[in-house]
Amino acid sequence: MTEKRDYYEILGVARDADKVILKKAYRKLAIKYHPDKNPDDKDAVEKFKEASEAYEVLTNENKRHIYDQFGHQGLEGAGHSGPSGFEDIFSSFGDIFEDFFGFGGGRGGRGARVQRGADLRYNMTIDFMEAAFGTEKTISIPRLTACDECGGNGARPGTQAETCAHCHGSGQFIQSQGFFKVKTTCPYCKGRGNVIADPCPKCVGAGRVEVNRKVQVKIPAGVDVGSKLRLTGEGEASPSADGPAGDLYVVINVKPHKFFQRDGSDIVCAIDISFAQAALGDEITVPTLVGEEKLTIPKGTQFGDSFRLRGEGIASLRTGRRGDQIIKVIIKTPTKLTGKQKELLKQFDKLDANKISNKLKNLFKNI
Repeated sequence: MTEKRDYYEILGVARDADKVILKKAYRKLAIKYHPDKNPDDKDAVEKFKEASEAYEVLTNENKRHIYDQFGHQGLEGAGHSGPSGFEDIFSSFGDIFEDFFGFGGGRGGRGARVQRGADLRYNMTIDFMEAAFGTEKTISIPRLTACDECGGNGARPGTQAETCAHCHGSGQFIQSQGFFKVKTTCPYCKGRGNVIADPCPKCVGAGRVEVNRKVQVKIPAGVDVGSKLRLTGEGEASPSADGPAGDLYVVINVKPHKFFQRDGSDIVCAIDISFAQAALGDEITVPTLVGEEKLTIPKGTQFGDSFRLRGEGIASLRTGRRGDQIIKVIIKTPTKLTGKQKELLKQFDKLDANKISNKLKNLFKNI
């Protein structure tokens, strides 16, 4: 099986390219390799499909995030297999042909185009511990929803929308331009297939009104800064009465913790110990995410040494396994000593054959 090429390489763009750059790159390739322009050229057909798949993934925030992290295997694991044929490609990219050539891709023989509602984004800030163990939040978001007065069709109750006399309800015209022959969006009904003579007084014919909706958001354990949660169908209502709603994307921000820091699924903390504990060894109690644990400090511990508590970190979003807790040791030098402490330290200093000053003297002698 041929290994798939990198999507950014296919479109010839940088990894931080925005949607405007992606659209320009895809437009150039779509025109160059379109099957109508390259009859009987199987290589051009494959390149057209390849470019279409790359554009479809990179302009979808959720799919692009998965691809950037885990590549093609991550997308396959998430159930994405790419467009299966030309009908899927033209269904997915009808809007881009309208932008490129001044007409829509259309869906032959399927009547007026059903539009999907817009996606929404909500930025949520949660505590460190909520990110570690998961939580549930209720949020209120303003969004366009189907008008309850007219049921979303835009017509005054008791009346109906009239079939568009120009496209006869199909929502499209057939137009030809060069090698292309496609169905275009009807400019009179905007692709809806009907026109409203007597609009609903509540939504003024739009079929949608803005309301504040409360949504329950379940946040899984292990989310981090920048994590995105997708709530299917919780976006804005479709402009078409029978169209699907968009999705809601909740983008997570996590407040820093006073004691713990995060490194992937591991958590890191720093513990102060005394010179005597470092030299002689000791057993201390350290805080963890769920309580306290005993930690053995071995004899001769040095400043900056670290120790690991297995399984005391944060659960991975992918595997569910918890990382580790890494404890860095900081040896504190006392600033206030009693007379007895000073005397004992002086005695220790006289007995210490490995003190730094002796090593430096020996070094200069050798030089």
